[in-house]
Amino acid sequence: MDKPDALIPPAPQAPKRRAPEGACDAHVHLVGGRGEFPLWDGRVENPAPGPDLDGWLHMFRTQCDTLGISRGVIVHSILYGTDNSVTVEAVRRMGAGFRGVGLLPDGAPEAEMDRFVDWNMVAVRLNYVHGGVLSWEGAKAMSPALAERGLHIQMLCHADQHMGELAEDVRKLPVDVVFDHIGWPKDALTPDSAGFRTLCALLSEGKVWVKLSALYRMCAAPYTDADPLVAALIAANPERCLWGSDWPHLMLADATMPQAADLLNAFDRVVPDAQTRDRILVDNPAELFGFGPSGEA
Repeated sequence: MDKPDALIPPAPQAPKRRAPEGACDAHVHLVGGRGEFPLWDGRVENPAPGPDLDGWLHMFRTQCDTLGISRGVIVHSILYGTDNSVTVEAVRRMGAGFRGVGLLPDGAPEAEMDRFVDWNMVAVRLNYVHGGVLSWEGAKAMSPALAERGLHIQMLCHADQHMGELAEDVRKLPVDVVFDHIGWPKDALTPDSAGFRTLCALLSEGKVWVKLSALYRMCAAPYTDADPLVAALIAANPERCLWGSDWPHLMLADATMPQAADLLNAFDRVVPDAQTRDRILVDNPAELFGFGPSGEA
């Protein structure tokens, strides 16, 4: 069966306030042109037709320049399955100040984790919502080997549905766990659900990190409906929050294609002060992803 095509994101607009020097977009994806990198048979869509990887990198660099971003984390897309080559190549071409998050299946040998380190990868990704190549049991089993290599687990879940069954395991893991997309609450955009409160507790304990990303998947622009959740996460522990654009917004489903500047503006609307803003955009990603001082890789 033919797959639908993803959309080309809009040309970037300037945010109300540029990001500070050394700011990091902690969640983006990069894709290639048709036939440039092998696609996974189980994917639900194709990359947007037209640009090759160089073209996508040009668009991404333009967005970074427009927003004031100089560092980033490129998260491998399930469109390519466990063939991480497009992400590895994107990280290589972006150069200093960029890291990757890749996919490994259950039971992956430690030699594959060694390759992740060589490739400038910082984490493996687990999709607890839709399933995929790595299960929660598999991630827990490989966590000691990840810890030995300074790698962590990045995880997509519905906090309001799943956090109760995950929390105690998370507390016992020897590695950091980073939750995508403000914990992606599914049933209601409220910080009052038991699962979201558990996520805030884990954050306050310093056991997890959370990406303040993908608000457009949960509500419409200007994303004010998500303000209470973002504010609750920042209040729980601003030293464990990260910001990401989720560009180029793959697998939109019923969401509306966002403008990245609006997503940065939404973050700025909620962040309480300039020091906290710099902490989330610059210092936290530098600590987690191993960047040097501002202005260095």
